[in-house]
Amino acid sequence: MAGSIAEITRAAQRAADLTRQLLAFARRQIIEPRIVDLNGLVLNVDRMLRRLLGEDVELVTVQDPDLWRVRIDPGQFEQVLVNLAVNARDALPTGGTLVIETRNVHLDDEFARHHTTVQPGAHVLLAVSDTGVGMDAEVLAHIFEPFFTTKDVGKGTGLGLATCYGIVKQNRGSIWVDSERAIGTTFRIYLPRAEATIPAIERTEPQVAEQPGGNETVLLVEDEVLVRNLAADALRRNGYQVLSASTGLEALDLAGQVLHPIDVLVTDVVMPQMGGEQLAVRMLSERPTLKVLFISGYTDLAVLQNGMLVPGTALLQKPFTPGQLVHRVRQLLDTDPGPNQARLPLATH
Repeated sequence: MAGSIAEITRAAQRAADLTRQLLAFARRQIIEPRIVDLNGLVLNVDRMLRRLLGEDVELVTVQDPDLWRVRIDPGQFEQVLVNLAVNARDALPTGGTLVIETRNVHLDDEFARHHTTVQPGAHVLLAVSDTGVGMDAEVLAHIFEPFFTTKDVGKGTGLGLATCYGIVKQNRGSIWVDSERAIGTTFRIYLPRAEATIPAIERTEPQVAEQPGGNETVLLVEDEVLVRNLAADALRRNGYQVLSASTGLEALDLAGQVLHPIDVLVTDVVMPQMGGEQLAVRMLSERPTLKVLFISGYTDLAVLQNGMLVPGTALLQKPFTPGQLVHRVRQLLDTDPGPNQARLPLATH
């Protein structure tokens, strides 16, 4: 049993990673842009990159001490650096050098004419160069396409560089690559300079590991079986009574059979037959004290337009960890509790 649970967890993590990469390429991830010192970000991931590259690859960082700030999602750009480092490591089978450089640059009209996705003006350059095997023109023409890979079957998804491309574009930047066989490869990322008047904001991660559970009733609606099962298991292990449905219509039918209060509706936004927003509106009309947590991997849905949600609702972006789900459910329940409601005893499974 433990082995099956571990395998399911690994499969869910692989699916989450793949989903995250696809969303990044499609520029559909919810991002948290902040004013960032790119030099500090590079130093933060330096130790991890050295372990990743191994002893045969020398990592050299060249940083402009007066580097301008940029407005990016720092977590995403740590992912970019890791992906580019992995790509360089694979291009250095017998060892070599990887150079990460940061520099202030002014891109003029002439440069912009030859690089159509770049706007003239002040930019910060993040360059990642290796002395590896390089790529020919045919490979370069497809380098940022999703699922394109020169690796052997089973050695990669072909999404690493596609993910980098999507992240850079979503953060208003541009990425270019130059490469020659037997000489090496250089990736250049140009990011617009942030307004100097905005103070720098350091990234902080929410602490979710020690969030308390509860014994409230949660109606979980998710059409993906694996996601639904993992989410239900996480909530039950933290004490919640969980009612599970695969569609909005099934959820309405299930809710109609339940006589005791339902405290939280956790629902995917995009589902067949009835979407999560429509389901939430239907249920809130009958249970006005119901709390609603939308789960979604998209940013352009009606539920997110103008930054507004249906009153009493919140949003958790996919992919999420079990701890993040439990944290958000508890957080939602502890916000504006409203009238007292009967609670069911802890479910036994």
